[in-house]
Amino acid sequence: MEIERFLSHLASGTPTPGGGSASALSGALSASLIAMVAGLSYKKGQAESGEMRRIERQAIMIQKKLYRAIGEDARSFDAVMTAFRLPREGEKQRLRRSRMIQKAYQKATLTPRKVCDLSLQLLKFSKFLLKKGNQNAFSDTGVAAYLANAALKGGMLNIRINLGSIRDHGFRIEKEECMRRLKREHSHLMEEIQKEIESWAS
Repeated sequence: MEIERFLSHLASGTPTPGGGSASALSGALSASLIAMVAGLSYKKGQAESGEMRRIERQAIMIQKKLYRAIGEDARSFDAVMTAFRLPREGEKQRLRRSRMIQKAYQKATLTPRKVCDLSLQLLKFSKFLLKKGNQNAFSDTGVAAYLANAALKGGMLNIRINLGSIRDHGFRIEKEECMRRLKREHSHLMEEIQKEIESWAS
């Protein structure tokens, strides 16, 4: 979808695309910047040229996955809305509707989790590039880090919102533990990234 069309849809009164798709787009933008900076770094003869090429390749792969996640997230929420519109005239229909709603909510946590995991990897790349990458592109790396941060936090928020509607206790416990691990690693990375940016800015 062209960016202008996407933004128009995002601003409309429809529920999709929404925050989940916007989070995925933020991550895709981050991945694009990281690929750019990594490419500029090895082209400028940085000592870690092999690592820069690896980061460039992986960032492009992540960008493609996050680009696909923009549509995936919208479709997963559409599936929730479709489940809510199922008939509920009799007990059998009500039970089926309830099962389908729960199934849709569980599936709706998958794309945000993917966005979180990929964005975490982008933060690791950002941290490396802030220290070892082309310093003429330092601000681009910083923007990439902030975009990945927004994508990850947005993904976590969307997981949390969907979990609130899920009744399966085991499923919720598992996802909440994953969220805690993500939050710890994310906080540590952002603390180091922010220190690096502030040190450069001063």
